[in-house]
Amino acid sequence: MVVCPGVNDGEVLDDTLLGVLDRFPELSSLAVVPLGVSSHNREPSLRPHTKDEAAIVVQTVENWQVRFLDALGRRLVYAADEYYLLAGNPFPEADSYEDFPMYEDGIGMARAFEAEFTGKLLSGIGPRAGFFQWVDGAPAEGYRAPRMSGGSNRAGEIVRVGSPEDVEAVPVGISVRDDAPVGILTGGYGAQVLSPLVSSLGREGVRVIEVENLFFGGNVKVSGLMVGEDLRRALSSEPEGHRYLLPDVCLNNGKFLDGLCLDDLPREVEVVPTDGVALRAALKRGVRYADVEQEAST
Repeated sequence: MVVCPGVNDGEVLDDTLLGVLDRFPELSSLAVVPLGVSSHNREPSLRPHTKDEAAIVVQTVENWQVRFLDALGRRLVYAADEYYLLAGNPFPEADSYEDFPMYEDGIGMARAFEAEFTGKLLSGIGPRAGFFQWVDGAPAEGYRAPRMSGGSNRAGEIVRVGSPEDVEAVPVGISVRDDAPVGILTGGYGAQVLSPLVSSLGREGVRVIEVENLFFGGNVKVSGLMVGEDLRRALSSEPEGHRYLLPDVCLNNGKFLDGLCLDDLPREVEVVPTDGVALRAALKRGVRYADVEQEAST
């Protein structure tokens, strides 16, 4: 459910969750996500959450998790990662997400990514059945459409064999050195999650590049909605000869949501699957990636 501050939060949210327990106890899971408001919004009653409002939503959800656990033996309701970032609260421990049933709704993505990146999980959780990933709107062809339409991303290739977790990276000849400094391109929320993880590596040559979303504006900060125009602006001020890693979640058949493609960017980028295992491998081995999942599946 999407929570709009001043509309269906507070007592209304409490009543809604009480109704779920009373009338829909068989419900598998429920995601509580904040309203996304772009700069194109013309409805004055719709606005982003404040930090205090986000903290109240988190507390409300966590209170109801205790009640659902007592009554049903499972938490059932989860607050989106975005709420914890907005409130400045630490994320719940990984086992609190009960096998991440709502991963693609932005529930537990940060903890899952951390576990993948640090090696606690040896494979990425990857796509599961669901309506959308952690984006405000899925691409027209669906978020399961191939991220790359085949060919090269000017940086290398990744070959997927069998299950999504079985990934073999294949290096190819490129113009940027493997040991060059690395910039990880990500949205505002991704930067909050990635920065402490990257800092823990103790590698001076690796940095997080936060890409401000001016295309959508407002409080849109998810990596899945990064567009070519914003990436082009961010990369134009970055030095040449560095490696730039780009999560594949912002691509649909090799194109960004604004219609631009990788060739429109001023720097070579390496498209990396959007999970901690792939990012760790890219940083560790210096292997260039391009997603040719479509070719591997044919």
